[in-house]
Amino acid sequence: MFEIDSNSIWPTGYLINPMPEPIADRYLQDFEGVPSSIVSDCLGRNVGALGVKPYHGFKHMCGTAVTVRVRPGDNLMLLKALEMARPNDVLVVDGGGDTSRAIVGGIMRAMAMKTGVAGMVINGAIRDREDWAQGGLPVYALACVHRGPSTDATGEINVPVACAGLVVNPGDLIIGDADGVVAVCPSNLDRLLVQCRHLLDRERTIMAQIADGSLPKARFDALLRSKGCPI
Repeated sequence: MFEIDSNSIWPTGYLINPMPEPIADRYLQDFEGVPSSIVSDCLGRNVGALGVKPYHGFKHMCGTAVTVRVRPGDNLMLLKALEMARPNDVLVVDGGGDTSRAIVGGIMRAMAMKTGVAGMVINGAIRDREDWAQGGLPVYALACVHRGPSTDATGEINVPVACAGLVVNPGDLIIGDADGVVAVCPSNLDRLLVQCRHLLDRERTIMAQIADGSLPKARFDALLRSKGCPI
């Protein structure tokens, strides 16, 4: 008879998977500073977290997704994930969208900065806003509230999560800036980089044309005619 080793069975509600392969340094360098809006445009303008706001200022964020799913208002598994985190990781936390209790604050910010974590994205709330406002560590969250978390609930680390409408898998490239946060599958990075560079070049050309007055004034007429508008 087949027997299951009881030592290999996780307690119900808990799961800690191995750490994902980190995004190669060359990609982190290539995508550093690339706006989230450019990435979003290249991904069809329909991908990205909704409702999360930067609480750290405007520092760009770029790193490897380490995902966490916690019970709303509890951060036990987030504390464990932070213990596991490596330099250039981004902790992406599904806190169920709950904003009644913060699941990360100033002490965890200090721990993350000591580790070299690249940032945090919280589908929930943070606290100790003045600490985050000093900058240094990017953080995106739905809200800020003074009420703190419990540390006694179940959760999962390095599983697919939904974070403020954004699907994130462990090992995805996470990019964030003042506009928002997007996630990219590693297998798409080479193609996406080419598209981003092309779009950035195109936007630089348009801005230069605006500045020198050479932007065609009737540049949308052909598009309007193709839609039946009598221009």
